[in-house]
Amino acid sequence: MRTRPFHLLSALAGLALLLLLILAPSAGAGITGIPDAATALKQGPVYVDPGAADQLSTADADALAQKIEDADKPLFIAVLPATSEYPPENLLRNLRTQTGVTGLYAVRLGDGFDAAADRSVMSADAVNNLVTSVRQPGVDANTELNNFVDQALPTLSGSAPASWGTVGADDGVPVGGLITLGALVAAGGAGAYAIVRRNRLRKESEEREALDKLRVVVDEDITAFGEELERLDFHPAEAGADDAMRGDYERALDSYDKAKSLMGSATHPHDVKGVTQQLEDGRFSLAVLAARRESRPLPERRSPCFFDPRHGPSTADRTWTPAGGAAREVPVCAADAARLDDGQEPLARTVDTYDGRRPYWEAGPAYGPWAGGYFGGGMLPGLLVGTMLGSMLATPAYASEYGGGEFEGGDVSGAEFSSGDFGSSDYGGGGGFGDFGGGGDFGGGGF
Repeated sequence: MRTRPFHLLSALAGLALLLLLILAPSAGAGITGIPDAATALKQGPVYVDPGAADQLSTADADALAQKIEDADKPLFIAVLPATSEYPPENLLRNLRTQTGVTGLYAVRLGDGFDAAADRSVMSADAVNNLVTSVRQPGVDANTELNNFVDQALPTLSGSAPASWGTVGADDGVPVGGLITLGALVAAGGAGAYAIVRRNRLRKESEEREALDKLRVVVDEDITAFGEELERLDFHPAEAGADDAMRGDYERALDSYDKAKSLMGSATHPHDVKGVTQQLEDGRFSLAVLAARRESRPLPERRSPCFFDPRHGPSTADRTWTPAGGAAREVPVCAADAARLDDGQEPLARTVDTYDGRRPYWEAGPAYGPWAGGYFGGGMLPGLLVGTMLGSMLATPAYASEYGGGEFEGGDVSGAEFSSGDFGSSDYGGGGGFGDFGGGGDFGGGGF
C-alpha cells in the first residue's frame, strides 16, 4: 500500500507535536531544579536555568554548546541562579548523579563558579587548576565559561555522550532539544538515529580495531603457553609425582583453558586483561611445578619478565633505559638478566606497528590491556614511563580506556562513580560559589 509511509509519517509527526505540548515549558513556567537541569544536560552540553537567563544569552549559550559538541568531549555546563532550588552543598555531586554520565561538570551558580570531574576524564589537580585560572572577581559568565571550556577541552578525555542531539540552551532546555527531536521524528527518524548513534558507532569501531590488534598478540601468547605445556612431559601418575605437583599441573591447565575461553568471548579491549592474567598465573604454576620436580626451593611470586612475558616469571631486577628515556628498575628473567649484564640487548616482545615490528612499549595504547594483565595496572605506568605506551598509560583515562573496565567519558554510569571526585565543599561568599579556594574539595584534592 503506497499510502502507508505517508500515514506513518503523519502519525509520527503528530506524536512529536503532542510530546512538545506536554513536555515543553510554558512561557510562565520555567524548568527549574537539579532533576530538570540533569535532564537537559543529557540532551546537550549547556543548560541555562530561566532564573539565570540574564547571566548567559541564548546566542552565547548556543555558541558555547557548539564549541563543546564540535570537540566531541563530555563537558557539561550549567548556569543556575543562587536560589533554594540549587542548594550549594553537594550541588556538583547531585548534578552528576542525576545526569548519570561520566564527564567534567562546571556550574556557574549566581556569581560563583566551580567544577568537578570523574577522574577517568580529568585529574582532580587539573580541575582545580582550571577553576583557579578562570575564576576572577567581576568576570561575566560568558567570558568565564568560555575561558574554562577553551582550557579544558584539549586535556579532557573521553567522547561526548551518544544521547546528545543538537546543542545549545534556550529557556532552560537545550536549544533544538525537544523541538529538533520532533522535527527529526517528523522526518522519519533517520536523522535522529544517526545523531544518537554517531559517537557510539565510532567508539565501537575503534574498539574493534584495537581488539583485532590484541587478538593477534594474545593468540600468539596462548599458543606459546600451550607449547610449554606439551614440552613439560609431566604425567600425574608418573613416579615421584605427588598431590602438590598434580595441583600445580591442574592449575596450569585450568589457566590455559580459561585464557582460551576468555579470549574467545572477548568483545572489548579491556577483556584481554583477564586473558593475560590467566597466562601469567599459568606460567607461575609451571615454574612452581618445575621447582618441585627438581627438588629446588619454590620460587617467589614475581611479575613476568618485562621484556617478554612469555619468558616466564622474573628472577631479578635490572636497570634498563629506553631510547630517549630515564633509567628504571624492571623485572627480568634469568636469560635477559645475563644479556643485560653482558651489555647486550634483551630479547624484547615485538608487535606489529605502522613502522614494522617494534617492542610493545613503542606501540600504541591498544596494547595497554595486554600488558596490564601481565604486570597489573598499578605498576605498569612506572615501568613504562618515558615510552610511547607509558605516556598513554600514565593518563587518568588509562583504566577506563585501556583495560580497567571503568566508565569512559560520555558513558552512562548512573550513580556508579567515585563520590570523592565530586566531594562536598563549604560554600561561602554570600551565597555563591566564589569563596572556597581553587575548586574547594571538588575533585578529591588540591596541590
